[in-house]
Amino acid sequence: MLRSVGVASVKIVRYISAARVIARGRGIRELRRLQRHYPVGRNWRKKSAEAEVVLPSGATVEAEVHWYEAHGLGAVEHKIKRLL
Repeated sequence: MLRSVGVASVKIVRYISAARVIARGRGIRELRRLQRHYPVGRNWRKKSAEAEVVLPSGATVEAEVHWYEAHGLGAVEHKIKRLL
């Protein structure tokens, strides 16, 4: 399994599948950290989708991407979870 790539180095070209919610509210392990780091965000959700991404090496590949999303803030902290 590919380790998560840093947030700044992930560039999403396009989403291949619709985003799905994989956790919300207290079901998110890192909820406390998210609330401290992004105090504006409310109603946190962790989402997942398949997307075409550009790796730091410059290669374009399909990958499963996870991120957090909150009302009033939008999507933050995109991570590549695995290559497809």
